[in-house]
Amino acid sequence: MNDMDDMGGAKKTEPQKEMDSGLIGRLELYRDSDYYPFHMPGHKRNMPPEAGAALCAAAGVDITEIDGFDDLHQPEGILMSAERRASEVFGADETFFLVNGSTAGILTAVSAAVPKGSRVLVARNCHRSVYHAVCLRELDPVFLYPGLLEGGVADAIAPQQVEEALTRDPDIRAVVITSPTYDGVVSDVEAIAETAHRAGAVLIVDSAHGAHFGFAPGQPESPVRLGADLVVQSLHKTLPSLTQTALLHRNGNRVSAETVRRYERMYQTSSPSYLLMAGMDFCVRLLQEQGRELFSDFEKRLDRLYNRLSGLRNLRILSAELPKQGCMKAFDRGKLLIAAQNEKITGNLLYKELLNRYHLQMEMVCDTCVTAILTPWDTGEGFRRLAEALEEIDMGLAGKEMPREGPLKSWPRTAAILPLHEALEAPKAAVDLSEAAGKISATYVNLYPPGIPLIIPGEVITEEIIKLINKYVRQGLNVQGVESPGGGGVSARELTIEIIKGRRN
Repeated sequence: MNDMDDMGGAKKTEPQKEMDSGLIGRLELYRDSDYYPFHMPGHKRNMPPEAGAALCAAAGVDITEIDGFDDLHQPEGILMSAERRASEVFGADETFFLVNGSTAGILTAVSAAVPKGSRVLVARNCHRSVYHAVCLRELDPVFLYPGLLEGGVADAIAPQQVEEALTRDPDIRAVVITSPTYDGVVSDVEAIAETAHRAGAVLIVDSAHGAHFGFAPGQPESPVRLGADLVVQSLHKTLPSLTQTALLHRNGNRVSAETVRRYERMYQTSSPSYLLMAGMDFCVRLLQEQGRELFSDFEKRLDRLYNRLSGLRNLRILSAELPKQGCMKAFDRGKLLIAAQNEKITGNLLYKELLNRYHLQMEMVCDTCVTAILTPWDTGEGFRRLAEALEEIDMGLAGKEMPREGPLKSWPRTAAILPLHEALEAPKAAVDLSEAAGKISATYVNLYPPGIPLIIPGEVITEEIIKLINKYVRQGLNVQGVESPGGGGVSARELTIEIIKGRRN
């Protein structure tokens, strides 16, 4: 354990530099003033004590748009300053605060980038929110399928794939990719941006998991600085910001600020939380003042952790091996992907062992591996507990073998019979999954997290997809989009799926 003794989190490093308190400071001043709130919210900054200390403290600075606190949807004062600060820190021409998460940013970006009914090039491993944008804008998606790496991890989208697709189909108006992916795989955004722009298309990057990029040597560069026109980043996923906070960055003149603002107003609440916005402003200020220091130290801590885990014999750290594979430009080492050597243990059994025996809650589990998200705000104790748990599990797996179905070798493909927006409105019926081959899906089916669809409404259900769903359910994974007729837990022996009524391939 000695090599982990100095792996303390950000709280145990040297004290933070004194920082301008920003929006949170102004909220606290208002809380402590004699202004009485004859306005929303209804708790009047005076939550009943039985709500508990955390809610009562939050209510003290929970206000609505009142004099002196600006308006997120028409910022002219403190919020405008906060958004401008964010654009400077992240390297964008303009940045928009998002209090409805990256989902609101994706809906806004896609809607602002192309007219309704346009053709768009979409990486198939995009989050469901991209498909929701396709539906709402009645777009015609052309899919790019990533290759699959070891453990079934999706590879990057290659610039050549984008170029070939744009050459085949000059009507494509926008390209949508995810970088980094949920697994930490980074595409060559700069080359893809150049390719898209030569073809007259806009590049949108879902970088929800990459808000921490570009703050220290050794990290991948942020897509905001690599030529993408619109980039969505979740602050809360890898940075010290409250859940539901994100940013939408705009660069260049291919998409106007006015258009982005118009759709941002549609997809976000008209009553944005000042608690969330204050947290975002604090996060940006922290990065501005200490980002390089925090992430330089974090890279060193990751080096020590990866070095220690390199001694595992029966478990594998895929994160150390994946960067040598496929066509990825870089890899986010803050995504720790842990799998078993050969046939030692399934992803779900490893996940449950870490949770139930060691009380370590992982971010995600799939059939082959589990994912832990690591950030500078992980404590040294947390790092030590994870390393020790993996070492103990590794020793316990010595000599064990168990039957296990291998990971996917290629992304499952199927044909679209109906446009997504039409399929969602079509009459539906539930059928046994075992009898659904050849029928048209009326639902999304995906593992959650991360919410990347195996099949979407309007596509043909294939035998391959049925087998894959059954495998995931047998392994106890969280499969959304299939149900058990009796309710409760889903059994692989008794599954139903919604199809388009009266339609078949």
